[in-house]
Amino acid sequence: MGFQVMSMTDAAAARVRGIVENSGPDVRGIRVGIKKGGCAGMEYTIDLVTEPNPKDDLISRDGASVWIDPAAVLYLLGTQMDFETTKMRSGFTFNNPNQTSACGCGESVELKAADLAELARQKAAVPAG
Repeated sequence: MGFQVMSMTDAAAARVRGIVENSGPDVRGIRVGIKKGGCAGMEYTIDLVTEPNPKDDLISRDGASVWIDPAAVLYLLGTQMDFETTKMRSGFTFNNPNQTSACGCGESVELKAADLAELARQKAAVPAG
């Protein structure tokens, strides 16, 4: 079994399903990526998917589909995608072990590529079940 790039919480899966249900019959899910920008250097991107890119990684949970841009994979390995609502905002959040810092407003982050050797060691240390 391969390594799943990213995971989703129940709240994130529910929000993805809600977005898809309210976006028309051609929308199949969302696509997560990374772009350069913001005061910390990088920003997460989220786009609607009508026709998945065959090179994208796909994660699914409870009927929610999220495709991951291949250019973002090394920056998103091990990330948990969540959705939160507070008094001031609601939106997707990313608990990303590759994040080294974030700007004060929380809109951009600094990311490093995942350490593939360390991920392989961690996977090897987990007993098969």
